[in-house]
Amino acid sequence: MKHIWKERNWSPMLLKEKNKPFNSSKYLFELKYDGIRALIFCNKKELKIQSRNQQDITHLFPELQEIKKIVHTNTIFDGEIICMEKGKPSFSKIQTRLHVKNAKKIEQLSKEEPVTYMAFDLLYEQQDLTDTTLLNRKKILNHYPDNDYFVKTQTIEEKGIQLFKSVQKLSLEGIVAKNKESTYHINSRTDDFVKIKNTKRDEFYIGGFTTKKNGILSLALGEYKDNHFYYVGKVSISPKVPKYHQIKKQKQTKNYFVDFSGSLHFVKPVITCHINYLERTKNNHLRHPVWQEMKESEEKNG
Repeated sequence: MKHIWKERNWSPMLLKEKNKPFNSSKYLFELKYDGIRALIFCNKKELKIQSRNQQDITHLFPELQEIKKIVHTNTIFDGEIICMEKGKPSFSKIQTRLHVKNAKKIEQLSKEEPVTYMAFDLLYEQQDLTDTTLLNRKKILNHYPDNDYFVKTQTIEEKGIQLFKSVQKLSLEGIVAKNKESTYHINSRTDDFVKIKNTKRDEFYIGGFTTKKNGILSLALGEYKDNHFYYVGKVSISPKVPKYHQIKKQKQTKNYFVDFSGSLHFVKPVITCHINYLERTKNNHLRHPVWQEMKESEEKNG
């Protein structure tokens, strides 16, 4: 058994995914925040922020040093670092913070656009808590006061479907369902914790592709606006997907995209597909696109 305070070469418990929300008295339900998963190791004298893949990202978020003021002993929190925009967590803003390298710029952003740590679990408080139940860990976590940089996530019992409907109305990322009696499984992904994403679905044209290992096709997707064809992102499909071979047999043509000039086997955008995705980025690209189905379409623009 690892000493999780001293040996920090481990990753947080991950979630499996379900397609539909559900109700259950055995689970706690909470919002899924669109940010960066992070562990915080802290006491009165030190604070270290570690990403889910064990990268030290402490220097990127100096404002979170304030969390040291609310702890009294060696403590490990699990949670999500978020950055708000127009009242909602902004994935693009938190990604910007994650990639800033200039120390002065980091310090400036920490004051002008500070992040918030959404704490949803407590793994260590002078002793290892991972073998205790989620309910017990939440009970101890609730002793910590919220402030400008540290906020405990709110949970509801049983009513997962109702919470998901609220998430859909507000266009938030999704919900998480957690088994009340679950212990904390480091370095593992289990169905004790599950996520249900609030995905969107639209129809896009295939404007080209590249062939990757094992015959996987990476499809370049686009959409028409004002009679121009704009790139929105890529999605991969395997040879098992219906009409895979039809796509691959498409003759190479000119590049119909007005805003994409990469190396592709360009094809005439005449086949559409339905894609599930989380949201659109500021440059109108799809986040986490997933192939759903495809149909033959009439040719666009002759």
